[in-house]
Amino acid sequence: MKKPAATALTIEQLDALCATLPGATRSIKWEVDLVWSVGGKMFVVYCTLGNERGRVSFKVDTERFLELSDQPGMMPAPYMARAFWISVAEPERFSSRTLEAHVRRSYDLVRAGLSKRMQATLAAQEA
Repeated sequence: MKKPAATALTIEQLDALCATLPGATRSIKWEVDLVWSVGGKMFVVYCTLGNERGRVSFKVDTERFLELSDQPGMMPAPYMARAFWISVAEPERFSSRTLEAHVRRSYDLVRAGLSKRMQATLAAQEA
């Protein structure tokens, strides 16, 4: 039986997911990138125009960075690799579910790095 083709994460799916995350805010940066942030810190970037349209980048666990950046279709994110960010250059290789899990984990990692005060504010929003 042939494996079905992966369905890349769409901008609508990304927006729906990120809108459910406490404190997440949406903006457009660099004229073409949709950016979701928490506490003023980016956790996912989605290219909306040009030949890189659909490319998604996010923070990953330090210990998974090399493993993920070696996968076909993924690479260290330009300018952000030193902060352990991955760029999915070929998003069609991955299911939306897989990419959504990476986005959620990126949110968790960035949120954990915020000040205790900001984390408490976000926790209060969840309650």
